Amino acid sequence: MRYFYIIFCFVCISIVSILGFRGSKFTKTPLYIFPDMDWQAKFQTQGENSFFADERDERPVVPGTILRGYGWNMKEVFSSEMTYAPSENPGLFSGKNEGGEFLSEFPLEVNHELMELGQKKFDTFCYLCHGKSGDGNGITKQYGMVATPSYHDDRLRSMPAGEIFDTITNGKNQMGAYGSKLSPKERWAIVAYVRALQLAQNATVEDVPVEFRGKLGL
Repeated sequence: MRYFYIIFCFVCISIVSILGFRGSKFTKTPLYIFPDMDWQAKFQTQGENSFFADERDERPVVPGTILRGYGWNMKEVFSSEMTYAPSENPGLFSGKNEGGEFLSEFPLEVNHELMELGQKKFDTFCYLCHGKSGDGNGITKQYGMVATPSYHDDRLRSMPAGEIFDTITNGKNQMGAYGSKLSPKERWAIVAYVRALQLAQNATVEDVPVEFRGKLGL
């Protein structure tokens, strides 16, 4: 048994010495002893899948599917006392009023917390295409996506807030739908932040509260 341990240790040290301490960087694909964590059989965001005709991993929601609940609280979702949230505030979930027209006002309070959430989600999902300031000069423009609109065009500045919400939810033209990735509150937060970007690019001194003008040297 003693000789077995000696041989086993010698083999382990040899393998580590040869494969792990060669003194140079790998130039070839490394050997995967347990590849399951790196190469998992799962769908990837915006990934390719040759099984489907459109070759997309992300599949459209089945028509008629209804989401039960708008959070991660499972006790609330499966409670018999749970109410259908959109019936209490339809505009919050659709961006439209009872007549089917896009809302021009926000269906929830716009405060500092909402603006911070909007900036965070904008930086995660939007600025790559639309740019940090919303001028359409995102990094994707360097790769041929030249048709990204600027938020500062008169058409988008005058667009109802509910229509921007609807675009985020359902997508438009080459822009994908983010309704499955962002909660209604997060989508409205992005709309609020977009409005702030539009205001920042077209504001005047008169738009700045008097108590803050001193910081501008005015």
